[in-house]
Amino acid sequence: MKKAAVEKTAVQKKAAAKKTAAKKTAVEKAVAEKPQPAGKSKSPAGKPESPAALVRRARRINRELAEVYPYAHPELDFENPFQLLVATVLSAQTTDLRVNQTTPTLFAKYPTPEDLAAANPEEVEEILRPCGFFRAKTKSVTGLSKGLVEQFGGEVPGRLEDLVKLPGVGRKTAFVVLGNAFGRPGITVDTHFQRLVRRWRWTGETEPDKIEAAVGALFPKSDWTDLSHHVIWHGRRMCHARKPACGACPIAPLCPAYGEGETDPEKARKLLKYEKGGFPGQRLKPPQAYLDAGGRPAPPLGAVSGT
Repeated sequence: MKKAAVEKTAVQKKAAAKKTAAKKTAVEKAVAEKPQPAGKSKSPAGKPESPAALVRRARRINRELAEVYPYAHPELDFENPFQLLVATVLSAQTTDLRVNQTTPTLFAKYPTPEDLAAANPEEVEEILRPCGFFRAKTKSVTGLSKGLVEQFGGEVPGRLEDLVKLPGVGRKTAFVVLGNAFGRPGITVDTHFQRLVRRWRWTGETEPDKIEAAVGALFPKSDWTDLSHHVIWHGRRMCHARKPACGACPIAPLCPAYGEGETDPEKARKLLKYEKGGFPGQRLKPPQAYLDAGGRPAPPLGAVSGT
């Protein structure tokens, strides 16, 4: 009887130990799958990464992307800060190509903030209808035009704190304008940027402002605008939300998320929305530097898939 009790106790202890080990494994798995908070990144090999190592890897990724997209630029057509501000607001929930098809008519009829501020909303809505959400966008662009006239003498301000006071203008839009119309560095945290920097474990933050701060700390301020272009272009062309083209990605060795998408090179290449060279682009009137680098103007609407 005593021997049987001892054996029963041993079996119970073994079962308990097995249950504990299973629970520990489940917890470890959950922790591993949980997005890493800022400052606790992992290397591509899955090992803990020091802050210094993270900075080196992040900057190397940016250098690699700069070689792939040497002509990266904002894909909205504009000739002055006002046009870029309006075009950026209109680009929400639609493609840059669609905006570029629409703004020539808009700016021909309303070339200045004063003109757009005094416009008949119904007429503006008809022009903006192809962009989607045309009523809300009409309210935003006429509202920001009135703000420019009333608060800034009809001129687009070159400061973040002034731009975000305008209707429909958040930090993302403001940084697009500051970086590309005024040459003042800024990080554009759009959906592509958020997705990629989290995949690369540059940060585990989810709020745009916190992502902006975390990523900004990894790079010199002078790199911020070009970095934004590189990341956004890569997100549009290769590192897609649902099916990233891992097998065609030039930074695969540096990516902790490698394998989330198609790893076969041939199959991965079929997933690319654009050729690796980055064209055809979204611009109807691309800058000369873009053309010199091998780019070309956008084809007629509908000839390429949206981004």
